[in-house]
Amino acid sequence: MSINKDVRRVTTNTLQKMKEKGEKIAMLTAYDYSFSGIIDAAGIDVILVGDSASNVMAGHETTLPITLDQMIYHAASVVRGASRCLVVVDLPFGAYQGNSKEALISTIRIMKETGAHAVKLEGGEEALESVRRITSAGVPVMGHLGLTPQSIYKFGTYTVRAKEKAEAEKLQRDARLLEEAGCFAIVLEKIPAELAGEVSKSLHIPTIGIGAGAFCDGQVLVMHDMLGINTEFKPRFLRQYLNVNELASQAVRQYISDVKTGAFPDATEQY
Repeated sequence: MSINKDVRRVTTNTLQKMKEKGEKIAMLTAYDYSFSGIIDAAGIDVILVGDSASNVMAGHETTLPITLDQMIYHAASVVRGASRCLVVVDLPFGAYQGNSKEALISTIRIMKETGAHAVKLEGGEEALESVRRITSAGVPVMGHLGLTPQSIYKFGTYTVRAKEKAEAEKLQRDARLLEEAGCFAIVLEKIPAELAGEVSKSLHIPTIGIGAGAFCDGQVLVMHDMLGINTEFKPRFLRQYLNVNELASQAVRQYISDVKTGAFPDATEQY
């Protein structure tokens, strides 16, 4: 995984300049050293160490069970594999909702123990105190509005958010408040494309969409969904670029066959 040493590290300032120039931001999730290196070398702008690890790595139904220690393990692995992109780490459920002091303590652990560059947390007005406290300590914060998976039991569904006027107006207000509180970017998840475009135009900072249409300043997908590793999740907004599940299954079946028939190893594959 060779990296062009002339390529400078992507920073929050880089993303801001990209928005100002109209250059789209590409973000993907990663959870381990190997895939981090592949994604980074391919030229991704941002890797998100998402609490979606709870789903795709650990097999949980929601993002709620993953712990701070587990997020730190995944994030440290990702950082070791990425030499040029910005690495953002999700604050997991329970690591920041209690109060802003707890949020800062969790953030400091992530930054010191992983080497990551920023954290992400969900919520609008209710998260402002935590955002201010974390940014005042010098740590960049990415916000997250719309469908917020850590609140799935409150919503009761993964349907599109902010379709009604009142919720749309709250989302727009929350976006402005997050920007004012110091967020360097905001993820907009599963909201109407027109609303996402309005929010993106109203903010100085970049927006990153997932199921929020083409008018955001960038896009993010879960790596396991985009590569077709996970074949059960097929929402409208997902574009699958590869079917790793099928290719890996074929390779494993061929390996089993070669072992059973004695075709592997052959004379060139032994000492």
